[in-house]
Amino acid sequence: MNNKDYLARGCCSSPKPFLKNEKVFKHSCNKLDVFDWLKDIDLPKSTKPFDCVEVRFKNCRKDFYRLPEDLELEIGDIIAVEANPGHDIGIVTLTGETVRFQMKKKDINPLKDEIKKVYRKAKASDIEKWNSAIELENSTMFRARKIAADLKLDMKISDVEFQGDKIKATFYYTADERVDFRELIKLYADGFGIRVEMKQIGVRQEASRLGGIGSCGREICCSTWLTDFRSVSTNAARCQQLSLNTQKLAGQCSKLKCCINYEYDNYIDALKDFPNYEIVLKTKKGNAIHQKTDIFKNIMWYSYENNIGAMFAVSLATVKKTIELNSKNIIPEELEHIVIVKQEDKDFEVGVGEDSLTRFDSK
Repeated sequence: MNNKDYLARGCCSSPKPFLKNEKVFKHSCNKLDVFDWLKDIDLPKSTKPFDCVEVRFKNCRKDFYRLPEDLELEIGDIIAVEANPGHDIGIVTLTGETVRFQMKKKDINPLKDEIKKVYRKAKASDIEKWNSAIELENSTMFRARKIAADLKLDMKISDVEFQGDKIKATFYYTADERVDFRELIKLYADGFGIRVEMKQIGVRQEASRLGGIGSCGREICCSTWLTDFRSVSTNAARCQQLSLNTQKLAGQCSKLKCCINYEYDNYIDALKDFPNYEIVLKTKKGNAIHQKTDIFKNIMWYSYENNIGAMFAVSLATVKKTIELNSKNIIPEELEHIVIVKQEDKDFEVGVGEDSLTRFDSK
C-alpha cells in the first residue's frame, strides 16, 4: 500500500487493525497537526472537561464532534463519527479546552449549533474497511476522469474521498463554468455502487490536494503546512520590487504565489522610512531622478537628468538631508555617492589533480 495515501489522512504509515497504533498519527507528519498549548494545565475540580473534539479527515478537511459521556479520547485516536448517511472514520487532533477556542475562532457555538456525534473508537473491522476504502480512491479517480471525458464535460476531477464505511464518496472537481453533471452522477452511482457527492473547489485547493515541487525546489506550501488561502495582490509584488512577470510570479495553481505575502509586512514597515520616489533632488550639477531602491540596505539609486544611463547609489540619510535642504531653497553642489565595491567572481577550483598521483608512493 502506498503510504502517500495515508499521509493525506495524517500519517506516513497505515494503521494496523489489531494493534494499538500508539505511534501512528502522533508524530507531526501532516499539515493538520495541532499543538495543544493547554495540555499541561489542569482544570479546576468543579469543572467538567469540554465534551467536543476536533477530528481530521483527508487533506484539509476538519470538523468538530460531540463526545458521549462514557468515552474518553486522546490525540491520535482513530474514531467512528456520525455521517450522512452511515459513519465516517477520522483521527482526533485536539481534545479538551483548546477545542473550545478553536470552535470560537471558527464561529461555532457548542451550545446552539447542531454538532454531530462521536460513535466509538474504531474497531478492527472499521479500520480494515477504512483501509480498503483508501485503496480504492486512486483507481476510482482515474475511472471518474474517463467517464467525465466521455461525456465531454468541461471539468476536472482532482480528488476522490471515500467515507469510512465505503457507502459514499465525495468527488472534488474544478470547472471554469457551471457544469450539468446529473447524468454523470447516475453513471458514477451505477459504476461504483456508492452514493455520490460532487464538490467544487478552487484552483488553490486543487494544488494543495495534488501537491508538487515549487520553483524554490521545495514541496509547495499549500500541500505541506498552509491551511488558509489569503488573496495575493500585485501590489504585494510591486512593493517588493519584483518583476511583474506572470510566468515567474504564478504558482502551480496559475495564481500569484502565496509566498509573496510572507515578507510583505516587513517591506511595508521598511518603506515607511523612505521618501516619495517622485521627489526630484535638486543640485547644482543637475536634477537627480530616482531609478530604484535597495530597501533593506537603505540605499536609493539616482541619475541626473542630463545623463539618465549613469546611475549612482545614495544613502537614505543623504536623500532625506537633500530633500530638507531643497525645502529651504538650499541647493547643494552634488549628491554624495556611495561606492559599491563589486566582488570579482572567482573560478571554481578543484583540488583533484593539483597534487601528484604518486605522492603516497614510497621512494
